[in-house]
Amino acid sequence: MGPMKKIVHQNFETQRLFIRPTSEEDADLIFQLMNAPKFLKFVGDRRIYSIPDALKYIQTNMLPQLYNLGYSNYSLIEKISGDKIGICGIYDRDGLDGVDIGFGLLPKYERFGYAYEASSRLIKAGFEEFHIQEIKAIVSKQNISSQRLLEKLGFESCGLIKLPNEKVEELLFRITK
Repeated sequence: MGPMKKIVHQNFETQRLFIRPTSEEDADLIFQLMNAPKFLKFVGDRRIYSIPDALKYIQTNMLPQLYNLGYSNYSLIEKISGDKIGICGIYDRDGLDGVDIGFGLLPKYERFGYAYEASSRLIKAGFEEFHIQEIKAIVSKQNISSQRLLEKLGFESCGLIKLPNEKVEELLFRITK
């Protein structure tokens, strides 16, 4: 596969965050985040054991969807410090009818409302700019804080789902335009 065309994709911002498509320069963030204890517990082991693994994951799992659909995974940058604090994205996932939203923060940035702020902005973009009619969310039954966040964002619980290659059923939520 040759080099992908460089396309300018939309960036977003909120009061406290810059939200921009995750790129190869974010391998450090992806490596740290996907090895954080809560990510491993609630999302799963993505087998990212090094920065090169994270780079390959971005190239294989994030950038193709960005180029195909115009949205994917976004890196969250705190405006005041310039720190990369986490991710949020809208994903076209195997085994799910439609798209789902996901978010994850580095541990020291949890509980400050950043996931709510980023998710709210991407839901608005999903409906208004990407013309998505419904966004789903998949969450572990044990992940009470993410379930509460989804409810605060306006999602409704709509049953259970078991994704391909996953062992356990998870809760399914949805929000419509």
